[in-house]
Amino acid sequence: MKKVVTFGEIMLRLSAPDYLRLNQSDNLIVSFAGSEANVAVSLANYGVPVEYITRMPQNPIAEKCINEIRGYKVCVDNCLVGGDRLGLMYVEKGAVSRPSRVFYDRAESSFSQIKPGMIDWNGIFDNAMWFHWSGITPALSQSAADTLMEAVERAAQKNIYISCDLNFRQKLWKYGKKPSEIMTDLVKHCDLIMGNEEDCEMMFGIKPESFDANQTDGEINQESFKSVCEQMMKKFPKCKKMVVTLRGAINANHNTWCSIMYYLGKLIVSQKYDITHIVDRIGGGDSFMGALIYGLINYNDDKDALEFATAASCLKHTIIGDYNQVSIEEVESLMTGNKSGRVKR
Repeated sequence: MKKVVTFGEIMLRLSAPDYLRLNQSDNLIVSFAGSEANVAVSLANYGVPVEYITRMPQNPIAEKCINEIRGYKVCVDNCLVGGDRLGLMYVEKGAVSRPSRVFYDRAESSFSQIKPGMIDWNGIFDNAMWFHWSGITPALSQSAADTLMEAVERAAQKNIYISCDLNFRQKLWKYGKKPSEIMTDLVKHCDLIMGNEEDCEMMFGIKPESFDANQTDGEINQESFKSVCEQMMKKFPKCKKMVVTLRGAINANHNTWCSIMYYLGKLIVSQKYDITHIVDRIGGGDSFMGALIYGLINYNDDKDALEFATAASCLKHTIIGDYNQVSIEEVESLMTGNKSGRVKR
């Protein structure tokens, strides 16, 4: 099987334990986090050959990070070493009506200073069938956006399937460009576009009528997003499949979760999960994307691929940390209705 390539920044994630606020905690839990790395780990976990490309400084923390990713059977042979610092991400877990919060400290990070010409994309894309990126990368700096454009154009020249997760992060777009100014030229190369209920609106002004992500009460009308998909595919004609994840927020610990896929004029809707006791929702979208890529590669039916991705992401909400460490068997069991959570002996 040919490989999947992902490209983006990974950070040191520092989380307050339990439900403590950051200013209450004397200790922080150390792990690593990054959208494209999360996707790579999910794919490797499902047995898909995957290579992750990033840039990190030369220090013991970065070495620990790269060794950890390698331990998940992700190829990191072409990661760059350079710059002075690994980006930081501070996480505070919300409860009931208090939302979770994320704070970034990634200015001037090694990855944000990456430049076109540093990466041998021709060599990396040899034996590749898929390239995945997210909207976080071009939000970091103009040079990161330019490097991503270099990768996307090279992948398109080689007829490699290209996917993106729009991943709008308001806190990151700080270098003087609006998301639409940068993202439009990048997204036009994509065969598959994924976003959540807000991404298309925040980046391109495309939204469903009478929808407020903060006022869902757990209920989202999937049909109302058909127009969003149609508008996105009209704006980006190369796009073959448009996927939207739909989170109904009842409170910080209780969400509903489902998804839709639109292609060939048809809307496919997944089953909806009621996630009543969320352990860690950060990385949920990445777990969906990794599972969707796996499903589209391995299932003959796109409905099955969508259901696999939705179920995998549902399970991720029970896993601490960014990586989704669940098996294919566990995901397929949930897909078929086994929601009891009984002990397996």
